[in-house]
Amino acid sequence: MTTVRYRLGDTGPAISEIRTKLTLLGLLDDTAPGPHTFDEDVDRAVRQFQQERGLTVTGVVDATTYRVLDEARWRLGDRLLSYVVANPQTGDDVLALQRRLSELGFDVGQVDGVFGPRTDEAVRELQRNTGLTPDGTCGPSTFKALGRLAPIVTGGRPDTLRASEALRRAGKRLPGKVVVIDPGHGGADRGNTGHGLEEAAIVEDLGARIEGRLTATGVQTYLTRGPGSEVELDEIGRAEFANETGANLMVSLHVDAHPNPSASGVSTYYYGGDRPGTMSAIGEQFAGLIQREIVARTDLLNCHSHAKTWDLLRHTKMATVRVELGYVTNENDAARLADPDFRDVIAEAIVVAVQRVYLPTGEDAPTGVLHLDDLAQV
Repeated sequence: MTTVRYRLGDTGPAISEIRTKLTLLGLLDDTAPGPHTFDEDVDRAVRQFQQERGLTVTGVVDATTYRVLDEARWRLGDRLLSYVVANPQTGDDVLALQRRLSELGFDVGQVDGVFGPRTDEAVRELQRNTGLTPDGTCGPSTFKALGRLAPIVTGGRPDTLRASEALRRAGKRLPGKVVVIDPGHGGADRGNTGHGLEEAAIVEDLGARIEGRLTATGVQTYLTRGPGSEVELDEIGRAEFANETGANLMVSLHVDAHPNPSASGVSTYYYGGDRPGTMSAIGEQFAGLIQREIVARTDLLNCHSHAKTWDLLRHTKMATVRVELGYVTNENDAARLADPDFRDVIAEAIVVAVQRVYLPTGEDAPTGVLHLDDLAQV
């Protein structure tokens, strides 16, 4: 697969295409005739686009930014929309469709801009309710039906209410729950390195510790890769793996790095962005629980929880959290991460956070208080 990475100073046809897309989005005033360069104006526009879309702000157009730029050109009504199993349609038009359907009370699952099976069923249900042929194809007649219904919608987040209700119905006990643990990187990809540590090795060990504790509580646990695994899945591949398990929750484990050795701390990420409706409410809750449990039990700096639209977070159907467990490039963080006892503390914090997702209001314990032995009493 060809690596897509365009940055400041690059030239060529791809740069002209990037400039055109940024101009259509109103992020760049590009009226000057060719030859086109990835100049400082483009760099600023790309960074603004990445910020608005919940991507990592680098100014570099990598494969993910390139794909999201392409998706951003579609407006609802520009093309026919339907569920294509092998290659689901994605774009801002799909996201707008999902948002409208959700506002009308139809269950599209996560509002993620991906036309999947739940969006297909929601379209068919809309069509049945409006007297149209329920073929799942969103064309002119379906767009008109949406337009007629839109004025009576008063807003709200039915998807959030459905997710909360599903959580309540699942019950507070952990036995029977399904959790996917994703140790990042693996195989030839060792991730970030520093102070004699490799990200892939750290999270592999931590993943095994979490798996053992979750299994002991009765949770069915899956690892996206095991010890010494040479299988290298990209983020979408890991999301597909998790979706096939029917998991309730997913935790992706990573370790950060930075050219500045002073950078330190733990942070968590969940699916969400600036556009209305693009938020996993349970993911946000889960990320906050993990963040607070780790901060309460360790001396890692609190870098807080953040909404992102990264591929793994976007394409998983369950609440998914990515955890960045300190910086291997920071001397103090690296010393903590190298300590097996410290990894045990992190593992217990994450397992307790899994339990706390399911505890009803009024039964939840204060942050940092619950321990593994207590979970059997819940």
